[in-house]
Amino acid sequence: MSVNPPSSNDACLSIVHSLMCHRQGGENEGFAKRAIESLVKKLKEKKDELDSLITAITTNGVHPSKCVTIQRTLDGRLQVAGRKGFPHVIYARLWRWPDLHKNELKHVKFCQYAFDLKYDNVCVNPYHYERVVSPGIVSGSGAILPLQGGHGDGRLQTPSPQVQVMTPAPRPPTPTQPAPQQQAAQQSSQTSHSQQPSFWCSISYFEMDVQVGEMFKVPSSCPVVTVDGYVDPSGGDRFCLGQLSNVHRTDASERARLHIGKGVQLECRGEGDVWMRCMSDHAVFVQSYYLDREAGRAPGDAVHKIYPGAYIKVFDLRQCHRQMQQQAATAQAAAAAQAAAVAGNIPGPGSVGGIAPAVSLSAAAGIGVDDLRRLCILRLSFVKGWGPDYPRQSIKHTPCWVEVHLHRALQLLDEVLHTMPLADPGPAN
Repeated sequence: MSVNPPSSNDACLSIVHSLMCHRQGGENEGFAKRAIESLVKKLKEKKDELDSLITAITTNGVHPSKCVTIQRTLDGRLQVAGRKGFPHVIYARLWRWPDLHKNELKHVKFCQYAFDLKYDNVCVNPYHYERVVSPGIVSGSGAILPLQGGHGDGRLQTPSPQVQVMTPAPRPPTPTQPAPQQQAAQQSSQTSHSQQPSFWCSISYFEMDVQVGEMFKVPSSCPVVTVDGYVDPSGGDRFCLGQLSNVHRTDASERARLHIGKGVQLECRGEGDVWMRCMSDHAVFVQSYYLDREAGRAPGDAVHKIYPGAYIKVFDLRQCHRQMQQQAATAQAAAAAQAAAVAGNIPGPGSVGGIAPAVSLSAAAGIGVDDLRRLCILRLSFVKGWGPDYPRQSIKHTPCWVEVHLHRALQLLDEVLHTMPLADPGPAN
């Protein structure tokens, strides 16, 4: 292939090959190729826009480029390889920010066909958008980035295309004992006044669907715990997976374990929020209801790829507590309606002695402990991913993974369960 970038007069295959070389690696190769092929074919009749795309991508946005537009669909989303997403987000992930969430993009002033402008054509030029991230996310330089231009709307944005959110950042300062005034403020803002548990989390290690070794409990006196692949004895703030033996270990697990390396650090902040740092040379894959919400996905619907060096929040205690309360309220209302239906107190065309309404309400009224426990658990896989984009559909098919039970959240769950009619009201922990 020529050293010079292609032009709109070249074959589609050559253009796609060139643009593939500039992708960031957040998506699997098959999806990326389908997405780029689709875009290039749509732009083949608009040579000036195709040239603008090639210029923008091959120069990393250094040279100014025009809008690159495709037709807006009825629901605004683009389907590629069986997956739907907003087109400007899809291509921004491919070429700039692989960990981008859909609500983090803001168009630049000179973009004439930005997605938010609601025109029939949508600009998908990744360099016509800036990334805007939530307060508290650490940038690639490790510093919280102030708004450019002095706007006081509480948002933070990355100043250049090279800075990504989930990239290396310095270790945060070790938590110190807060002043008495700070302690009083923290206590008044706590979700519950019950005493904090002695252990803030417990970690179980699995290979495929087999638990290996005993559960590792992390004392509340150790807010930061490391889970790594080395063979040192575990204890206190370090869980070493390398020294765990498994007589049924598969070759896949054996190979994957070699790449865990420095693993991950989990940090408990405040009353029970959790942040994670990927210390390994390989990505880790996380199931997190907090990240689902940040990405605009349904709870439990996504697996999030965390790159080496990234430092990111993976659990929010207040959000978890709200979800528990909402599900409890839903179950209570459904149980009351179900009882009324069984008694025949709900008239209606579908009511036959109250039986039909009772059946339709049974699912909502039957929310159980397991449904709520999932809110209090993090799962992460080393080296290998799972889910819709991978051959493995379940984390139980990955070679090595851990499950983290968050004790403060489980403690709050116990409190919520006392207000909730359950078929099996057993203790949460």
